[in-house]
Amino acid sequence: MRVVSVRMDVPVMSDGVITLRAWVPEDASFLVEASADPAIQRYSLSRSRPYTAVEAQAQVSDRESYRLRTDPLGRPLGPFVIVDAVTGVSLGQCGIDGWSPGDMTQIGYWLTPKARGRGIATRAVLQLTHWLFDLGASRVFLTVVEDNLASISVAERAGFLLEGPTGEQTMWNGRRHDVLRFAVAAEDWKRRR
Repeated sequence: MRVVSVRMDVPVMSDGVITLRAWVPEDASFLVEASADPAIQRYSLSRSRPYTAVEAQAQVSDRESYRLRTDPLGRPLGPFVIVDAVTGVSLGQCGIDGWSPGDMTQIGYWLTPKARGRGIATRAVLQLTHWLFDLGASRVFLTVVEDNLASISVAERAGFLLEGPTGEQTMWNGRRHDVLRFAVAAEDWKRRR
């Protein structure tokens, strides 16, 4: 049986400082720029080289990997662009990587160098997590490579708790690195908010 995902109406989420919105074809140049960053290549992309302009245009125009869609149960999947709510300048990405049984979902995020250190990723994670719990997620989790201290800080500031290593490892510069899992349950999230 072939499973086909369905495009979904993409909400725009904003806290007045940052906005999460859908990727559009005009974002291709932003994707080219962001993919050239070594930290994004190291921790966030499934490729180790930057996108070309043609590849980036194809990604944001046609591919499922850069559009919000639903899984067979109607749950959202896919990325949002993080933009400055005032200027509209693109700053990064935050999105839904997948769902597990029991309405558990995994999220991920990355920022361009100019956006780092300003609390932007934390704001994006908070908005996305809140939306997912409003949709009925029971638990939201994310994974971080153990040496990505900035991303670990984002997870902790957003209220995610370290559960420990996932058992997976990544290789970088000839060294193995554990992948860590951080999570928050719906009841804990609602109690803290």
